[in-house]
Amino acid sequence: MDAIAPRQSIKLHAPEDFVGMRAAGRLAAAALDMITAHVRAGVTTAELDRICHAFVLEHGGTPASLGYRGYAHATCISLNHVVCHGIPGERRLMDGDILNIDLAVVLDGWHGDSSRMYGVGKVSTRAARLMDVAYEAMMRGIEVIRPGATIGDIGFAIQRFVEAAQFSVVRDFCGHGLGRVYHDAPNILNYGRPGHGAELQPGMFLTVEPMVNAGRPEVKVLGDGWTAVTRDRSPSAQFEHSVGVTGTGHEIFTLSPAKLTRPPYPIAG
Repeated sequence: MDAIAPRQSIKLHAPEDFVGMRAAGRLAAAALDMITAHVRAGVTTAELDRICHAFVLEHGGTPASLGYRGYAHATCISLNHVVCHGIPGERRLMDGDILNIDLAVVLDGWHGDSSRMYGVGKVSTRAARLMDVAYEAMMRGIEVIRPGATIGDIGFAIQRFVEAAQFSVVRDFCGHGLGRVYHDAPNILNYGRPGHGAELQPGMFLTVEPMVNAGRPEVKVLGDGWTAVTRDRSPSAQFEHSVGVTGTGHEIFTLSPAKLTRPPYPIAG
């Protein structure tokens, strides 16, 4: 789940705090691995949410989004032209759909936050490329994370790659700091200028989560107060990892234990 972090100081965490973040990140990633086999035509998004919720509880965690600002679900599930914060419901998946499942967990007080795209059946060439670009954009942003780099460097790497692919970057939502707090400073914008913004330091925990539209970048939030959609109804895709800044570079906390990276996933269906 994306949010604008409050204006406050950026926390620097101790080396031992990485242990808690690794465990929380691994649980979130394992849940997204597990749900892969359930993403198929005919399944409702509410059922996917229930399965993820049960998995997190069974493994000693709690869903971070449940009750957050009144939100009533364990996941956000965003279909097709929904950019983010899609609410699970009785919509059944259909062949050709693409969807993002965004799951944050709390384990022993630490937050693991990740999202992944999934395709249902045979998706269009355009949708497959959109998902691929969104994944690569996230990884391009992560690659620049190291002490001395800036938040602007992350956003620039994402924006440059996405726009070179003839897609657009959503500007209304962003990544954020996290740790023992779900949404914390700093905001991690998915666009920017090199050398601008806060300097990255060892011990910073943050999410990198670009939202990429096939059409224009403008979005609107529906009347439910959560669901954000593309204004031109073009499809949208997003990936998210939780990352820690180390003394020499970075560590990704939410890598897939099953080594699933981008769709199509080998265990799907």
